[in-house]
Amino acid sequence: MAIETKRTFCRLCAASCGLEIDVEDDRIVGVRGDRAHAMSRGYTCVKGRNIAAQWDHPERLRSSLRRGEGALETIDPATALDEIAAKLEAIRDAHGPNAIASFCGTAAYFNAPVIPISRAWHTGLGSRNRYSTMTIDQASKIIAVMNTGTWGGGPHSFETADVIMLIGNNPFVSALHQLGGPPGYRPTALREAKERGLKVIVVDPRRTETARMADLHLPVKPGHDAALLAALIRVILEEGLHDEAFCEANVEGLAALREAVAPFAPEVVAGQAGIETELLVHAARLFAAGPRGVASSGTGPDMAPHPHLTEQLLIALNSICGRWSREGEKVGSPSVLTPELPRPAQVIPRELLPPELNDAANPERSRIRGVRQVFNEMPTGVLAEEILTPGDDQVRALIVVGANPVACWPDQARTIEALSALELLVCVEVVPTETSQLADYVIAAKQSLERVDLSTYQDMLWDEPFAQYTEPVIPARGDLVDDWRVFVGLAKRMGTKIELAGGAIGGEDEDTLGVLEKIFPATKVPLREIAEYEGGHVFEQVAPMVGPPIEGLEGRLRIAPEESLRELSELAEEGDGPEDEFTHLLAVRRLKHVANTVGRDFPKTSELGASNPAYLHPRELAELGVRAGDRIEIESAHGCIEAVVGEDADLRMGVVSIAHGFGRPSSGDGSPGNPEKVGSSTARLLSSADSSDPIIAMPRFSAIPVRLRAC
Repeated sequence: MAIETKRTFCRLCAASCGLEIDVEDDRIVGVRGDRAHAMSRGYTCVKGRNIAAQWDHPERLRSSLRRGEGALETIDPATALDEIAAKLEAIRDAHGPNAIASFCGTAAYFNAPVIPISRAWHTGLGSRNRYSTMTIDQASKIIAVMNTGTWGGGPHSFETADVIMLIGNNPFVSALHQLGGPPGYRPTALREAKERGLKVIVVDPRRTETARMADLHLPVKPGHDAALLAALIRVILEEGLHDEAFCEANVEGLAALREAVAPFAPEVVAGQAGIETELLVHAARLFAAGPRGVASSGTGPDMAPHPHLTEQLLIALNSICGRWSREGEKVGSPSVLTPELPRPAQVIPRELLPPELNDAANPERSRIRGVRQVFNEMPTGVLAEEILTPGDDQVRALIVVGANPVACWPDQARTIEALSALELLVCVEVVPTETSQLADYVIAAKQSLERVDLSTYQDMLWDEPFAQYTEPVIPARGDLVDDWRVFVGLAKRMGTKIELAGGAIGGEDEDTLGVLEKIFPATKVPLREIAEYEGGHVFEQVAPMVGPPIEGLEGRLRIAPEESLRELSELAEEGDGPEDEFTHLLAVRRLKHVANTVGRDFPKTSELGASNPAYLHPRELAELGVRAGDRIEIESAHGCIEAVVGEDADLRMGVVSIAHGFGRPSSGDGSPGNPEKVGSSTARLLSSADSSDPIIAMPRFSAIPVRLRAC
């Protein structure tokens, strides 16, 4: 048969790069970046170019499974849903709806219908216990907005920036960016911006691929981001470099913030963070000079100590420098899939924000330490305890979609204990995972190239009015199910409803485009028009401008909420902390060939490293008496792992840098597997019951005090 080339987009990570897929005789024979794609312009990373390895994985699930006498056996998906629904009904009747929970992983966020439908399923069921990776990832960004409010016109765009500051963000590898930062889907954009004069400041303990492009690199110790930001703000306010007019008109709490950052003298913070004072002061002055540009962060700072304070201070830094778009300017993120609403040059009060960002719309509290609901989700950091702690609302059933909790939750041993204790564990997956090995049912799901989809995640980040719809580019082989249809099928069998913004879903046989229209009933461009353009399209008729303030709408950016002031006071007293018994700080790291737990076993990418090396500076390797490829032991206050050591001359001394999401347990007792073959689990260094965060029990995945020994 002739080769047919189809255009689609990648859904292995947040970038959503355009792809061209060559198909012959219903098999993928070629993958490359789509040069005609308006946003990625032909770029794709090593993961995207090897996406066919997931579609045709040697262990690919082609049928659903049910646990029999200790082993998983094939079952028809409809029969599986019948049985699962019956078990869920029995649990609900005996223990109430909150005994039923779901956990959606990163893959679910890159599958347009799943998150909205899972939320609607929980609403219909009456269960608050909806969880996802959001609350063990970058929830601090949401918490900061909930505390501060937001600017209607959005931040300055990257295309108009004179200076940007990136804290713990390496978009050249992660392909992830925030509003106003360099787009992860087109790395050449940063080089192009540098050519027009953009100044770049990078804060990272490693001279990352992005830091190599920087005008200024601050190699701070992990965990010092909040103190650094406090010191930057102090310099800017002391030297009168802030936007006084913007603050006078739109900011609340400037005097309180000025007082709170007073203890963070540049020379003190620089000494604690391990950088030169002159470098810190220069960064403050360079960013304040602007006049346009945004400071933003990645995942690292949100996984380190004081994540909520770090994000709060980032908003404060942008606000005192007036880094928000003004009336008459182009909106930096036009968003095709959201309704046509005013984008005024003023603060949107917190009570008018959508439910995900509205404090009042997140009233639920966990029975574990009283931690709170965020983003209309319960906090994943306490989910293992919710399963293991007896009492009312104890979680007894869990549906996992596009996720691998054994690899991504904190405290791997306790995670395995919790998942094994469930009365019912259901996994919806493409390939077997460490978690699906524990499941009672595994529903075989369609891979991204086999399903209808829409570019919903990047819609809020693209700087052009671009949208992309895709039909399947390859037929599904096997008895496979769309992930979202699992929730619809369970609702039908359990007699609950799935009500979406545009109406209820009638049944499992509804077409995905029709369902998407119910999820997004008020897009700026009709979905069926978007669907006409293979490869996506820039809809130039969508050109929102920042409008004038709306009369009668009152609000200010709260840059010094009480909880942040308290934490700043505590941080000022904290200093370096009592960590003398440990020699190093473990920091999280992104690897180009994996996205969280996806790509670890792709045939081609695994050649780059089946494990996740624990990287150290070459001088420290010599001091330990080891070489790259040897094993070392990493011990924290809570656990100990063995890891293959790697060499990284760009890493500062005193830091061990290792990627999260690796480390498959060996069969049987759940003990660690061979680190050379499966990597090492950083989650084994954490205790799920020992988070100091009173808001969502955010695990400390980064800046973990450890000591090292040669094996």
